[in-house]
Amino acid sequence: MESEAPRVRLDPWSEGDLGLLRAMNAPELMSHLGGPETEKQLLTRHRRYVDLSADRTGRGRMFRIVLLPADEAVGTIGFWEQTWQGQRVYETGWGVLTAHQGRGIAAAAAAAVVEKARAEHAYRYVHAFPSVDNRSSNALCRRVGFSLRGECEVEFPKGRLMRANDWRLDLTPGADGQECPGPAPASGGILTT
Repeated sequence: MESEAPRVRLDPWSEGDLGLLRAMNAPELMSHLGGPETEKQLLTRHRRYVDLSADRTGRGRMFRIVLLPADEAVGTIGFWEQTWQGQRVYETGWGVLTAHQGRGIAAAAAAAVVEKARAEHAYRYVHAFPSVDNRSSNALCRRVGFSLRGECEVEFPKGRLMRANDWRLDLTPGADGQECPGPAPASGGILTT
């Protein structure tokens, strides 16, 4: 018998979410991303998240993941504009607090954020770039319907190249994860939000 998927709500990132961002900066959650950020880096990231969520031009959005019915903030997720291999796309990224991992929360949130990106009608594709060593995030991409394009290098944090997998999902309504053939990924830098 399969367990019921967790129910989540995505709330736009706000000024009051700095505490959640600090909690997400734990060493075990940042191990695939170059380690914890400094307080100054966190404040800069928080400002970018607030500004992005206030923007209504289709550049993207950041959210706190709220577990229902407990109404508890348990992680972060979002999507933002990016240029990848000469094409404008959305990129997505997420994180769930350690105590709430392994319950399908990130997958439920990722499915919801894909629908929010699709509703923008701005770009055909959304990409995710988890570290090749991050088995959980790579499995999540597959579970949500992304197609693996191959390995690549991305710059994260700034100044540090990371081996990542390039996962892509077609946002075209009705695409149902069916991808159109495209060029193989090339090494290049990508700066994440």
